Amino acid sequence: MEVLTTALAAGLGIGTLLVGAAIALVWDVPRRIVAAVMAFGAGIMLATLALELVVEARDAGGVWPVVLGFAGGAVLYVGGDRLVQRLVARHDARERASRNITARRGGDEPGGGGAFAVGALLDGIPEAVVIGLSVALSGSFPVAIVVAIGLSNIPEGLAGSVAMLRKGRSPRLILGLWTVITGIAMAAAVLGVAALADAPVKVLAVVVSVAAGALLAMVANAMIPEAFEEDHWATGLIAAAGFLTAFVMAELT
Repeated sequence: MEVLTTALAAGLGIGTLLVGAAIALVWDVPRRIVAAVMAFGAGIMLATLALELVVEARDAGGVWPVVLGFAGGAVLYVGGDRLVQRLVARHDARERASRNITARRGGDEPGGGGAFAVGALLDGIPEAVVIGLSVALSGSFPVAIVVAIGLSNIPEGLAGSVAMLRKGRSPRLILGLWTVITGIAMAAAVLGVAALADAPVKVLAVVVSVAAGALLAMVANAMIPEAFEEDHWATGLIAAAGFLTAFVMAELT
C-alpha cells in the first residue's frame, strides 16, 4: 500500500509537467501568470520544507543528521545545477555555430528546450525522493508537498514546452519527453522507498534532509528569481500567500 501511495503522490506531483505542457499547446499564457504560479508554488514549498519535512526529520533523527543532510543536499543541487549550466552553455555555443551553417544552407534551426528538460529531471529526482520518504515517515498521503511540487512543475513544463514549440518540436515529442521524465521521477520515488523500507528511522531522516536541502536550493536559485524577474513587486506577496496556504492546510489536516 505504501508503494502505491508513493507512486500516486509522485505521479500527481511530478506529472503536472504534463499539465504545463498541455497549457502551452492550447493557450498562449502571459508570462506574468506563469510567474505568479511559480511564486505561489515557491511559498508553498518553503512552508512545507519548514513546517513538515524538516520537523519530521528532526523528530526522527535529531538535529545534527538534519543539519548535515540538509547542507549536503543544498551543495549537491547547486553543484549539479552548475554542471548542467556549463554543459548547456557548451551545447548552445555549438548550436550557434551549427545554426550559422544551416542558415547559410537554408536549413531549419536546430535544438530547443533541452535545457528545460534537463533542469526538470534535475529538480524531479529530489522532489520524488521527498514525496516517497514523506510517505514513509508519515504513513499517509503528503498533500502539502504534492501541491507545492505540483505547482512548481506547471510553469517548468509550460516554459519548456513553449521553447520546444518555437524550435519546431512536435506536440507528441514534447508530451512524450515530459511523460518520460515523470516516469523516471515516479520510479525514483518508489525505488527510494523500497530500498529504504527497512532502514533505521535516522537514515530516513538524513535522506529526507538531503532532498529537502536540494529543494530549498532549487527554490532559491530557480523559482523565486524567475518569478521576481517577471513580476517584481507582487512576487513577495504571492509567495507569502502560498506560504500561508500551506500553513493553513497543515493545521487543518
